[in-house]
Order: sequence, then C-alpha cells, then structure tokens
Amino acid sequence: MAKGKAPSGGKTSGGRRSPFQAIFYWATIGVIWSVIFGIAFLAVMAIDLPDTSNLYQTNRQPSVTYLDRSGALIAVRGSQYAPPVDIDALPDYVPLAFVAIEDRRFFQHPGFDPVGITRALFRNLSKKKGANLAGGSTITQQLARNLFLSADQNLKRKVQELMLSFWLEYKFTKKEILGLYLNRVYFGAGAYGIEAASQRYFNKAAKALTVAEAATLAGMMKGPSSYSPLSDQERAAKRAMIVLNEMVDARVITPQERGEALSKPISVSKTLANAHAQYFVDYLDGQVRSYIDPKNTEDLIVETTLDLPIQTDAERAIKTIMARDAKKGVQQAALVSVDGDGRIRAMIGGVSYADSQFNRAVDAHRQAGSSFKPFVYLTAMEQGYQPNTPVVDEAYSIGDWAPENYTKKYLGLIDLQYALAESVNTVAARLANDVGRSNVAATARRLGIVSKLNTDPAMALGTADVTPIEMAQAYAPFANGGIRSGAYGIVRIRTKSGKVLYQYKLENRARVIANPALQNMNQMMRGVLTRGTGSGAQIAGYDLAGKTGTTSDYRDAWFAGYTGNFVTVVWVGRDDNTTMKGKVTGGGTPAAIWKTYMSSALKRIQVTPIPTGPAPATNFGQVAEDALKSLLGTQADNGATSAPPANDNVPPVVTMDPIPNPEEKPKKDKTDETLDEIFSEAQRESQ
Repeated sequence: MAKGKAPSGGKTSGGRRSPFQAIFYWATIGVIWSVIFGIAFLAVMAIDLPDTSNLYQTNRQPSVTYLDRSGALIAVRGSQYAPPVDIDALPDYVPLAFVAIEDRRFFQHPGFDPVGITRALFRNLSKKKGANLAGGSTITQQLARNLFLSADQNLKRKVQELMLSFWLEYKFTKKEILGLYLNRVYFGAGAYGIEAASQRYFNKAAKALTVAEAATLAGMMKGPSSYSPLSDQERAAKRAMIVLNEMVDARVITPQERGEALSKPISVSKTLANAHAQYFVDYLDGQVRSYIDPKNTEDLIVETTLDLPIQTDAERAIKTIMARDAKKGVQQAALVSVDGDGRIRAMIGGVSYADSQFNRAVDAHRQAGSSFKPFVYLTAMEQGYQPNTPVVDEAYSIGDWAPENYTKKYLGLIDLQYALAESVNTVAARLANDVGRSNVAATARRLGIVSKLNTDPAMALGTADVTPIEMAQAYAPFANGGIRSGAYGIVRIRTKSGKVLYQYKLENRARVIANPALQNMNQMMRGVLTRGTGSGAQIAGYDLAGKTGTTSDYRDAWFAGYTGNFVTVVWVGRDDNTTMKGKVTGGGTPAAIWKTYMSSALKRIQVTPIPTGPAPATNFGQVAEDALKSLLGTQADNGATSAPPANDNVPPVVTMDPIPNPEEKPKKDKTDETLDEIFSEAQRESQ
C-alpha cells in the first residue's frame, strides 16, 4: 500500500476507525436493524387487522325488543329512534365538549398524541406486572377501537389501534372523524351514539342539548355506568363541572356561559329508570350481542324467561320492606328467582335502578354466611350421616381458629337437623372438618357455585364470596329433584322478519343429588322454616324449605328459600360492606322480603310440593348417575368416610328424638310426619 493512502473501509492506518467513524458506523447499523425490526413487528401486528370495508355498512345499532315469557313487552333498547346525527346540525359546544375533556389536541395531532402516550407510558412502567395498560388514547384511537377492535388492554391491541388511527386520519377529515365518534360511542343504558343518548337521558334531540347537558354526556366517557345521571346524579354533576372547566380553558365557552350552565339544573328523564326489570335487561344486553353476528343490522326481538307479574311483585316487596327497615342501616337488596329448569323468573339488582344501575344480583360478590351450610350438611348426608345423628355443640377449635355461635352459648347434645335449623356454627365447622372441606367445596361446585371457594377452617360458615344468581342456581337441585340447572334468561332471539338467530337448548343435565341425601336435606331445610331461624318466612299452606345466612359484623344477610321447582334468593347489605347498625340477620329483612314477595308469587306459579326424591330421568334426558357415583367415590378416596366418624364428640348413629333448646319453649316435632300429614295440618291452620 502506497505511503499516505487511506486504508480501505474507512479505517485509519492503524486498522482502527476514528471515534466519529465508529459512532457513525454503528448508528447506521442500528438504524438499519431498527427499520427491519420495525417493519417485521408491524407486519406481525397487521396479520389479523380487521376489515375496514364495513365502516359504512352499519348506520346504526339494531334495536332490541325484550319480551317476557308470555310475550309482554319489557323494554326496547338500541337506536330504533336514533339515526346517526349530522355533526353540522349540532351546536358547536356539543362536539367540542368531548374534544375538551377527551382529546384537547385533537385538531393538531396526526391520530395519536405523543404527549398523552408519553404520560401513559410512564404510568405503565410504574404498574405491577399483569396490570392493565394505562390510556392516553385520542378520539381517533377510541374510534378505531369502537369500530374495529375489542377493549382488551394489551400491547397488540394498542399497536393495531395506532395503525388504524393513522388510516382513519388519512382517510377522513377531522370533522368526519369526530362525527363518526359521536355516532358510535356507547353512553350506557343501551344508548349508542349522541342522538340515542340525548333521547335516553334528556328526552330531546341532540341538536337541542344545552351546554350543561352536553358536558354531562361528555363526562360519561370516563365510565358510562359510574358517571350516569341516572345512577349517581351527584357524581355526574361533579364530573360535568370538570368538563365545563375544561371547556372554558379550551375557549369553547366563556366563564359567563359556564355560570349560566351551572345556574340552570338539568332535568334527567326517569322513563328508563322507572320501567320494570331494567337490571334484568342490562344483564341480557351483553349476552344478546355475543349471540348474534356483529354485522346484523335487523332489529331484534328477544324472548326471555322473565315473568313480568312476578317481577312486579318482587319490586314491590323490596321497596316495601326496605323502606320499613331503612332505620336499621340496610342500604341495598338483591333478589333472584329461578324455576326448576334454571329459568330466571325475576331479578332485582338494587333498591332503585334510578339511583344505582349496578346489578348486585349478578355482579356483587358477598360472603354467603350460613346460607352456605346446606353444602356442608349435604356432603355429610352423602357420607352416611342422618338428620338425627347426634352431635355436641360445645367449644371447638381448629388450630388458632375457634367459631362462635350467634347466641354466644352452647346447647350440648343435639342432632344435625336441630343444628341446621338453629344454624349452630360450632357443629357446622366440626362437620366440615370431619367430612373434608375440599369435599364440601366440590359439593358446592357440583350444585352450581362458580365463584372461587376457600377451604380454610371458616369456610363452613360461608366466608366465600358468591353472587345471588349463583346461589339461586345452586339451591335449584334441592327444589327440582336433584338436577343441576344453570340459570339463564334468553329463550330465543329472532329478527322482526321472523329469522331465528339463537335458540336456547335444554341440554341433558346431570343428577347431582341422589337419595337418601336429597330427602334428608329437604326434611332438614323444611325445619329451618317451621321451627328454626327462618320461621319468619313461613307461609301457611305451602311446602317450603330454605336457609338463612348472616355474616360476621352483620355486613350481609341472606335468605334462600324454595318450594317445588321454584327458588328465590334474597340478599341485603350495604355497598360499602360496612355493618348494618340494626344487626340485621337472614331471618329478619331478607326473610320478610322473601315472604312478602312469595306470598304473591306462589299464587301465580304452578306450585308443586318439594320432590321427595330425585326427578325421573325422562324429564331431563340421559341423567349422569355414574358421574355422581364416581364423584362420591372420589370424595371417599380423598379422605371422606362412608359413615360418621366414631369419636368422643360424634357418637355412633342411633335413633333418637331431636333435643330441644333448654332456653326455648318446647315446639311440636314434625320430623317423622309424612308429607301428606304436613300438608293436611297446614291446610287446617290456614282455614
């Protein structure tokens, strides 16, 4: 190589690059690989991007008409009377209210807001692993999600959302994007789009919205149910105030216009809130949309299992008893009725739909208390115990945990049917420990409990959090002859032209309780009403059974009762999970609601006695007898015994009369009476 000639490859004469050359070289390599990686990453993200050609195919959400089991109208949801609104027909402050609170830089950014994304990124980095990603979404991104994507909070969905946002910004003007957004966004209560929301909440066209009403609707974007003027007027008003302040800061309105908006209270339409069965309709609304093709544009008719007259009875009973017991600190209530096949005949999710749209019948997980005990006793009956098996009510502990009875006293030697009737905690805790708490959990799941169950020593006293609807379906096997029956509310979905889109199928169902356990449990739970803690729910002339439930510190109170092929579960408590100051028990307010409601409902339904044994297989198709035997065998293999354990506290099975509480007056024993004799006496008492 000639002297003084630069080496090949840009290296120095010593074969090394200068610092500047090294930086430039590696930066170039990094850019190339970044581009390659970026292209590959976007290609992977774009593999299953949705088809955007159907953007204009759905001009509105189809209306959904809900009918009760006899064809009576319950409600109409959707945008039947709310076609898409022309954004030019709206006052400027209506769309700009959404811009002010949702996306202040909407008119400047290219579909995503770097400032918002950076802010969200820092929040995400500080979150624990597995937590949902924070927002930062622009109106364009929200529109992309509403039009084409799911609401899943994950990286892939966010990247696809960003890609679709760029496409929307390229394809449409800012005004068109804002118009699409206002006509597609969900405002709660079945209202999709600004016009449907305006009609739903204010009973007026969107073009007639006031500044305050526009701010209220814009404020709902943070959470349609949480900030609805129907569910929480005070919270909605505070949120609207924030929107008004943002509108002033964005120079959408003047401070004077804000003052005028605040000086005129808005009037919210109560039409929806005062209608019957709105909790039930909310419960079905999401299911309907999952059962049909999203591309369907025809108006729908949903035939449901609800019995509107019974539903009205339930609503009236809750309002009456809750008003009576308000001074006891009882704040909320829920009720679910199902028949022997699992059809939901009535559902109440709260005292007032106008005040709160949260459905406690479906979504509130609360401790079951002693209403969980039948699963403990059923497990024992299946292992050979009998209603008259003697047990001892005395101080008892498992490790560091020791249960207490409601009365703070011990009864000594009693039998199982008396222990269940009086809801004795020490006996239930000992019994669950003896038969195997994991077996008790398996029994509860077999009957229909789907929530997570603990198996700690206190589980026998109902420390698991469950919902009223799953408790109703879990009690159904006691009422229908031992068949598991999942609760359901939709019978059929069809279009107005008659095309059937969905039909519920009564599939073959497994028998989950056999005799003698079923007959023993029904005998014992009849005793809860005739002489135990549920005596306040007794209705003369009917064959009834059930169980009360009260949690520690009086936070929750339950009554789960049934007759032949009909179960009703009632829960009362407080949304903040604090103590009801009136020391409300399951035999108090819940039993009173149950009795008031059932006194009317029993006259409307086809009443049958509680089955004395398992339902015939012909009624339910092929019944899984072998599955039940196998399950019981598995329980025995897990440590359960086929007969009561012999120890000092649980004597061998003997025949003996129930031992009464020495502090109570003797009560007539009906243990050995036949079902016919019980009915005969009940009829004489009612005459």
